[in-house]
Amino acid sequence: MTEIKTIRVLMPYKLGSVNCYLINNNSNYVLIDSGSSNKRIELEQELENAGCKSGDLKLIVLTHGDFDHIGNAAYLREKYGCPIAMHQDDLEMAEHGNMFANRKQPNILIRTLIPMLSGFGKKEMFKPDIFIADGHDLSAFDFDSTVLSIPGHSLGSIGILTANGDLFCGDLFENLKKPSLNSIMDDLVAANASVEELKRYEIDTVYPGHGDPFLMEQFLSNH
Repeated sequence: MTEIKTIRVLMPYKLGSVNCYLINNNSNYVLIDSGSSNKRIELEQELENAGCKSGDLKLIVLTHGDFDHIGNAAYLREKYGCPIAMHQDDLEMAEHGNMFANRKQPNILIRTLIPMLSGFGKKEMFKPDIFIADGHDLSAFDFDSTVLSIPGHSLGSIGILTANGDLFCGDLFENLKKPSLNSIMDDLVAANASVEELKRYEIDTVYPGHGDPFLMEQFLSNH
């Protein structure tokens, strides 16, 4: 039986928390997103408490390239010996630490401060082992699920839809006060198009990057 464990990783400077999701299928584990590097020890403890040991983690899937989602990916790949998968359009965020590579460019101060504040330095940079895109099947990793392209928050944002109708959506949605589109969108037109595309699928529970899981029908009934 497949189990989903939500791991909330605190972000620096009291900026809230980010969700990582540990999928356990008969002691074969997949981690969706890796949190920010400032709480690495706490994340490791959560993985250990869940019974995930070296050799058990089969894959790290990153929903997009923001530092609060990819901050521990390189470290965990080395520790657990597992590959990292993400969409190629967010590659430069991970490989060069440029979170605005495929986004509207903020001023130079913000571009400089965000990597510093997030603790994303050279040792956190990496190149993914696997590039995944719309329609990619993850069942080879004992995870019966399909990758969906859901740009809007970033160009390379993806969702992972399981055979049971669970959607891990990264930062397309959030649920801080109520289910809604994420408050930070680089391309709102693309985000709304992604929502329309998701209506084609039978989605039960949505697991957002920030906030509590919610039923897809809760979001749709208010939009």
